[in-house]
Amino acid sequence: FFFFFFSSCLVLLGSHGAEGYKNYTVGDDLGWYDNLMQPKVNYQKWVAGKNFSLGDFLIFNTDRNHSVVQTYNATTYRRCDYNNAEDDDTTEWSTGEPTVVQQAVSVAVPLVKVGPNYFFSGNYDGEQCRHGQRFKVTVARGQGLPESLRIPPAPDSPAPASQEDDGTAPDKEVPSNFSNPAEVGAVKESRGERRAAIVGFGRLLLPPVALAAGWLVWGLA
Repeated sequence: FFFFFFSSCLVLLGSHGAEGYKNYTVGDDLGWYDNLMQPKVNYQKWVAGKNFSLGDFLIFNTDRNHSVVQTYNATTYRRCDYNNAEDDDTTEWSTGEPTVVQQAVSVAVPLVKVGPNYFFSGNYDGEQCRHGQRFKVTVARGQGLPESLRIPPAPDSPAPASQEDDGTAPDKEVPSNFSNPAEVGAVKESRGERRAAIVGFGRLLLPPVALAAGWLVWGLA
């Protein structure tokens, strides 16, 4: 019995780890629109039964006439208005200025904070939001943020003191122009090239400086 129970636990753990991070297409085939343009959309129904975790992405397939606003502020969400929102709790994932031509766009938004995450369209003074283009998801910690979504500290800043994990995710800021996670190897390679260029320049500069110093000493003698 013990062997069977232990084996079952291993299977469950293995299957959970194999799931990894997920991409959710908001509204599925109906996309990200208000009820006036797409009467069949029901984002509360779409959210029901789904489990969202840190590191997952929400993919908004829409056009430039429908924006994507993400906020952690329930009041901003209820008002369908982000004009007076704080910079640290609300982000507009801009799709560009509205146009008369329905230009298709796709916006990928990472989930980087545990707890309630609210989404709505901020175009046309909140009219689209009031016509059904809004929803809320509750984000769990899951496996935590992947390395590609963690913003490293500045090179000259001291490393933060280590703290015990209290089971919650720290606040993370993601640039508003974020599209895809940066490859760690590419960042390291870029830094290495800059460092090599600086060292090479120093080696080229050293002989002329030494020669000039020698002429100066000879002249003084």
